Amino acid sequence: MLQKLLWIAVAGGMGALARYGLSGLVQRTTNGEFPWGTFVVNVTGCLVFGMLSAIAESRLSISGETRTIILVGFMGSFTTFSTFAFETSEMLRVSQWLAAAGNVAGHNIAGIIALLLGLYVGGKLV
Repeated sequence: MLQKLLWIAVAGGMGALARYGLSGLVQRTTNGEFPWGTFVVNVTGCLVFGMLSAIAESRLSISGETRTIILVGFMGSFTTFSTFAFETSEMLRVSQWLAAAGNVAGHNIAGIIALLLGLYVGGKLV
């Protein structure tokens, strides 16, 4: 168990560095008016998460532990948006339309409200 946690931590560190590098590169090469770095990281993360998940299930024999290290460690650190998108797509796949809509609305609305509340409590938003 300790070895698995260490691998998740290493993969998480690599994912964070990849996110930082890609986001910074994209942001420096655009006009900076729109958060293109974050946008590209989130979309790229969704693409890679989907590809890895599909390949792991259909083409390669990847252990659950290795899948966890890659998807939770690296991809989870690269962007949690990919996990959010995957979970929402699973709800859509099984026709849980209301749950999927609630997941999208809930994450976005609650996330923005929580951020504003945090800024207010922290004294930045008055």
